[in-house]
Amino acid sequence: MQKFFGEDVLYHGMPKYHASEESNLFLSLGHHVDVYFPPRKRSRVSAPFVFSEQIFKKQQTTIDALPDECLFEIFRRLSGSQEKSSCAFVSKRWLMLLSTIRRDEVKETVSSISNKKHADLEINNGFLTRCLKGKKATDIRLAAISVGSSGHGGLGDLSILGNNASKVTNVGLKAIAHGCTSLRSLTLWNLSSISDEGVVEIANECHNLEKLQLSQCPNISHKSLIAIAINCPNLTSLSIESCSSITNEGLQAIGQKCPNLKSISLKNCSQIGDQGVVSLVSSSSSSLMKVRLHALNVSDTCLAVIGHYGLSLTELTLVDLHNVTEKGFWVMGSGQGLQNLRSIVIVNCTGVTDLGVEALGRGCPNLKLVSIRKSGLSDNGLVAFAKASQSLETVLLEECHIITQLGIFGFVVNSGALKNLSLTKCFGIKDSPMIIHSTLSPCNSLKSLTIRNCPEFGNFSLALLGRICPQLQDIVLTGLSGITDSGVASLIQNSESGLTKVDLSGCVNLTDKIVSEISMAHGGTLEVLNLDGCGLITDASVVTVTQNCSLLRELDVSKSAITDFAIAALACAEHLNLQVLSVSGCQVSNKSLPFLKKLGESLIGLNMMQCRGVTSAAVGALEGQIWKCDILV
Repeated sequence: MQKFFGEDVLYHGMPKYHASEESNLFLSLGHHVDVYFPPRKRSRVSAPFVFSEQIFKKQQTTIDALPDECLFEIFRRLSGSQEKSSCAFVSKRWLMLLSTIRRDEVKETVSSISNKKHADLEINNGFLTRCLKGKKATDIRLAAISVGSSGHGGLGDLSILGNNASKVTNVGLKAIAHGCTSLRSLTLWNLSSISDEGVVEIANECHNLEKLQLSQCPNISHKSLIAIAINCPNLTSLSIESCSSITNEGLQAIGQKCPNLKSISLKNCSQIGDQGVVSLVSSSSSSLMKVRLHALNVSDTCLAVIGHYGLSLTELTLVDLHNVTEKGFWVMGSGQGLQNLRSIVIVNCTGVTDLGVEALGRGCPNLKLVSIRKSGLSDNGLVAFAKASQSLETVLLEECHIITQLGIFGFVVNSGALKNLSLTKCFGIKDSPMIIHSTLSPCNSLKSLTIRNCPEFGNFSLALLGRICPQLQDIVLTGLSGITDSGVASLIQNSESGLTKVDLSGCVNLTDKIVSEISMAHGGTLEVLNLDGCGLITDASVVTVTQNCSLLRELDVSKSAITDFAIAALACAEHLNLQVLSVSGCQVSNKSLPFLKKLGESLIGLNMMQCRGVTSAAVGALEGQIWKCDILV
């Protein structure tokens, strides 16, 4: 200690005060240190002092006898991260005390000044990322991170994902605030034991914070957001979910003080409504590009403001907004403020009707992606939307039960730039014969078609899509029990570009015949083939694939009727370079192991789950032989 204090040292066993009145000389050091020892010369006495044996035995002879204020004065003079880390290993007391020292409380010594240039180089090399989950999320760990990260470039990204076993309090957050002023990103999830006190301290010390995510933190209120707004002007991303104490007042402060905010996500916050969202979007300094509103008490007013002031918006997501009506969507689309919008996702909003969707098509000329789920959209609205939005490239429709076969085909033929179409659980699409005029122009832009779990979608619909979509490359038809070989054949026969991906999983009525047709017609381009759950597929399909599909990278024949013979055929195909193979639930046995070993020269993924004919011992041996391959059993 004499190195730091010179002659002004304390010795073990020395009383804190020479006289009771000397206690008045102790001054406050702020809320982190209770008392302060002013410099005093050591007493020089001429009379001899004799230690009694009894007094000597009572004296403490370890450094633990020093009070916190003395240790604080020592620790704040430590010159580098190595010295601090070494002290932190001594005890929890020292660790927690070190974590309370702010940057502005560190006293520079000659050695610390000489090391400052080197420390700057460490920080410039990058920032650390830390994630604490469950029972590992404790104040002690946070204090250790605070003390130890400064010597490795500083902490840049911290995530604390709590549960019932987590023991994180405001003490831990304060430790991070004091020792990790370089913090850029903070995620707090499911932490009921923290409050505004901890987050406010983060805001006061970590002025470079750019990203903040708060989820299921019921004791954090608008006070935290106000502190963030005042102290963190570089904030670019804010996400709040299920924080019942956060109100509109906090969002108003963010809108006024954070001109660099680019992304906002608000979910299930009962006290956030129109006023908070409007203040964010309509701020004169607003540069928001991404907005996500989920299960909020907002009305048509909120959407109207977005439609008028969302000049920088490129992505908009609206989920479970039950108080928004048809008028709100119509006004938003008609506001002419969404000229730069590229993507919009609408889920379970009862106000989505033909009128509103058509207005969005007219008011968003650069729209590329639209995803609509659980809406009252009909054929007329879908076709009108296609005609109004000619820049649209990707459309995903899920659980839109009013849309029929006629609406789908009307949409496709009227889309000018459509590349990807996905239909999921649209029960209103029923298979029926349709006559297409010979002069109808095909949709040459459509490259990818996905139809999942639409039970009434059948062969007639596939044949019509094949006629009007000749440039398909990726086809995903899953869970369609109504289609057969003839329907799929009519779809693939008209493909002029060559198919690269075919997913027929769950189509239980398909046989080896269609696999043979696919491999012969598109074997030169096919890279991915998925026949999972096609119980009528046998070894013959795999043999055909090995003979014709030289570019195949992924093959899934799970829950099919293939046997060991199919595995042998794959292994013997010299031109194949298969990377992923799935035979889950198939009747393969240990006889396939030598052939799987040969396939392992190129495989990076192998799924053998529920293959009851393969023993665990055989799988263990195989894992040792093809260790580069990830095997699921």
